[in-house]
Amino acid sequence: MGEVAEFPVDDEEAGRAERIEALRRRIAAVPARGEVQSVARGRVEAPSDRILPVPAPLAELLPQGGLVRGSVVSVSGATSLLLGMLASVTASGGYAAVIGQRRLGLLAAAEMGARLHRLAVIPDPGPDPVEIAAVLLDGIDLVVLGLGGASVPPSRARAVAARARSKQSVLVVTDGRWEGAHVRLEARVDGYRGVDGPGRDRLCATRLSVRAHGRAFPPRATRVEVCAGRSAVEWASEERNRLEDGHFRKAVR
Repeated sequence: MGEVAEFPVDDEEAGRAERIEALRRRIAAVPARGEVQSVARGRVEAPSDRILPVPAPLAELLPQGGLVRGSVVSVSGATSLLLGMLASVTASGGYAAVIGQRRLGLLAAAEMGARLHRLAVIPDPGPDPVEIAAVLLDGIDLVVLGLGGASVPPSRARAVAARARSKQSVLVVTDGRWEGAHVRLEARVDGYRGVDGPGRDRLCATRLSVRAHGRAFPPRATRVEVCAGRSAVEWASEERNRLEDGHFRKAVR
């Protein structure tokens, strides 16, 4: 398993300017956006210029089939949604950063296919995580910002959104209030499979209800299953992997 880059920006002895400069130096060491060196083929491969990938069942909900560069996305509910995004982006050759999410399960992200060496983690961003996110937008494809319940003033949200647009990055905000997001994704756990009964002593699948809505499209909803495959955790639409209701144990609300 690859190592996760962790940015120690919470050092009390370091001044604000020094922390920001340290982040910029680290970002400068990241390869050019969207370029992945293929050792086997000896050439540079570039993913889509405009879209960051997401798990296939989520792509069906989004008008462009993924996360549009330069946009702000609000995510709430089950953390599998965030993990799936991180896995898809880093597995495709992109770079991602996670700010203020101490309990995000990186092992689960790796099991979904995330490349941890392309993931930077800042669990303790200090008193101003929004500023850290704004800096990381310069050079990182996907920046996940945990607000810790805070509400970001609309004027500042607009300024950071403009930066994401100019840098062609995607900002994902969660655990707080952010006005003006281009897309909002909500996920709810509906049930589990493999948690009880004979031979069911481990969790084999989680069923999610996912809803998407945004500025340019009406609300859409689907059900997906996050399943333990032979070698990795996989995402499947309910249409593709339909199971009888009796095979699932409903989530307790």
